[in-house]
Amino acid sequence: MAKIDLHSPELYINRELSWLEFNDRVLREGLSADVPPLERLKFLAIVGSNLDEFFMIRVAGLKQQAAAGVGGRDASGLTAVEQLERISLRAHRMVAEQAAGIRDLVTLLARKGLHLLERADLTPDDQAFLAEHFADEVLPVLTPLAVEELTPFPNLPGLALHLAMVLCPPDKDDASARIAVVPVPSGLPRFLALPASEGLRLVRLEDAMAECIGQLFPGQRVLATTPFRLTRDADVTISDDDAADLLEVVEEAVRDRRARAVVRLELAAPADPRLKQWLMNWCEVGDADVYEVDGMLAPSALMEVVAKPGFDALRAPDWPPQPPRDLLSLPSAGAGRPEPGEGRDDLWAAIQNHDVLLVHPYESFEPVVRLVELAASDPDVLAIKQTLYRASATSPIIAALAHAAEKGKQVMVLVELRARFDEERNVTWARRLERAGCHVIYGVAGLKTHAKALLIVRREAHGIRRYVHLATGNYNERTARLYSDIGLITCDRLIAADASAFFNLLTGYSQSVGWNKFAISPTESRQRFIELIEREAHSSTPDQPGLIMAKMNSLEDPRIIRALYRASMAGVRVRLNVRGICCLRPGVKDVSDNIEVVSIVDRFLEHARVFYFRNGGHEEVYLSSADWMRRNLDRRLEIVFPITAPALRRRLISILETYFADNVKAHQLGPDGTYTRPKPSEPRVRAQEKLYFEAVEAVRAATQAPTQFRPLTRPGPSP
Repeated sequence: MAKIDLHSPELYINRELSWLEFNDRVLREGLSADVPPLERLKFLAIVGSNLDEFFMIRVAGLKQQAAAGVGGRDASGLTAVEQLERISLRAHRMVAEQAAGIRDLVTLLARKGLHLLERADLTPDDQAFLAEHFADEVLPVLTPLAVEELTPFPNLPGLALHLAMVLCPPDKDDASARIAVVPVPSGLPRFLALPASEGLRLVRLEDAMAECIGQLFPGQRVLATTPFRLTRDADVTISDDDAADLLEVVEEAVRDRRARAVVRLELAAPADPRLKQWLMNWCEVGDADVYEVDGMLAPSALMEVVAKPGFDALRAPDWPPQPPRDLLSLPSAGAGRPEPGEGRDDLWAAIQNHDVLLVHPYESFEPVVRLVELAASDPDVLAIKQTLYRASATSPIIAALAHAAEKGKQVMVLVELRARFDEERNVTWARRLERAGCHVIYGVAGLKTHAKALLIVRREAHGIRRYVHLATGNYNERTARLYSDIGLITCDRLIAADASAFFNLLTGYSQSVGWNKFAISPTESRQRFIELIEREAHSSTPDQPGLIMAKMNSLEDPRIIRALYRASMAGVRVRLNVRGICCLRPGVKDVSDNIEVVSIVDRFLEHARVFYFRNGGHEEVYLSSADWMRRNLDRRLEIVFPITAPALRRRLISILETYFADNVKAHQLGPDGTYTRPKPSEPRVRAQEKLYFEAVEAVRAATQAPTQFRPLTRPGPSP
């Protein structure tokens, strides 16, 4: 057999087109009649926000390459220009399907009493109500821009909604018309409630403005109005090599995004031809960059509608997080948040007794928050060290860290200022923590710190003990209810030693050497994974074939893909659960016959990274903050760590098997790069549903009162 070239472009799927296929899977959930209507609306909103980031970063980066004349090809053999052409065709089709799906849902929701009205639907009473509301609540905050007369032209921010209009004096003909632009106020709700005898009637703010805009231009005829929206290049490189103050560098980079080139122009269809041409000329975009949307722009705002109270019959049943099964013995495990000081020793004792696995969002993130809060108030805790990549706007963890520093504890926090689109929030958190007395560092030069790690140093009766939390997801209690992630809490001495060494690496000039159990990106992670894959290939036999199961967000790294191809060719069964981008092409004859790739899109965002290797029966399981992507393995600080407790290892293997058994929300990747749903079969397995109800059952079994057995005895004599 001829030698196979594992570098051949035919063996790789383009990264950007693969991402668009992921967003298409999100779109399918929004179009599915099996999903409750308001959940469908949520998925259609997510499609919009996903596309926003995709254009700001990925399309913008390709445009930079094309403009610079970069002629190189990616692993799939495409140039930047060829990728842009294919992206435009695919994205236009996706946007059209999304808009059609929203229109269909609007019709369905109206039958359920939730009305999302267009201007044509407004009654005279509605128009009168809007005219009064506009005069009182909207008009005072509007800023009209006579754009044809302003020099220089004002900088319109990306992703903000604007209303363009053609104005003409009443005594002039249409040839004298001028163009004006009015920003749609971002501080106002996107949807306005209209009077309704029953149900809920909503109209979009930009439609209310278009209906009443004559109040803003008295004495002018409004010949046409068109809502529009710009997407700007946000692919700003933040260089920290020579930065005296990284806070200022990040703030400047965020400001720079507001004036960068336009990469997409969205217009509400049908757009007035004069306004469309003027905007295209001003934005310097071509037809491929223009999206005329038959429906609302910025559909991510539909989340406002999803969040409206009531209409519970249109939502999925609530799945509240359960107390973690590894902490069910704690007095407060099922009783919500304890009072300050309550159960202080119980959590420490539980972690000393056994490693704790936290499977979110099925199990609550509360123990992680509680751990930091207890550490902040516990007089025996000497130091707390933590990485923060993304945190919520009202983060209790950051409040606890600040409290700990104010009480005189040693607190070191790495706040990653370059977490894309969270830079401003992270700058704010960094300054607050510094004011509280924390030692704050902003990362390591040239690398993003994406690792999720917490180290607590505590003085106990037998000496110093270190407690460690490691995770696949962020320290964000809000997203922990929406993202599927896994965390480990342990006081294992070797892991604790590695965690200490990791934080020393962050704060000093330590080298990444001598780890006990960790593998760290960018120096060791890729090589460790390749060694594990190759070990599986070398030990695989026809009688005892190797097995690799891996779950991650994205698979793009060519070196790992080639290692997986070699393992498949050696007879190893490779099962990959990849939520988003997958550049590996499964099912290719003589190369990837033994590789299957599935993607699950369901109510929770799949975010965990779990890696299993059969290892000839000596099974190993690893968790990681990193995906199998070049950026994670080469340009970020990441942690790969093993799960050594047999019970936890078995549980993670069972979770992986559950994902591969899914026949409801799973999509199978074919060798042609397309995804298909499996045919319905019995028993029906929906992975997220199964994992949730397993968490419920674990709590029920642990909290159910034991049955009392009463022995039967010989009856005594009657009184």
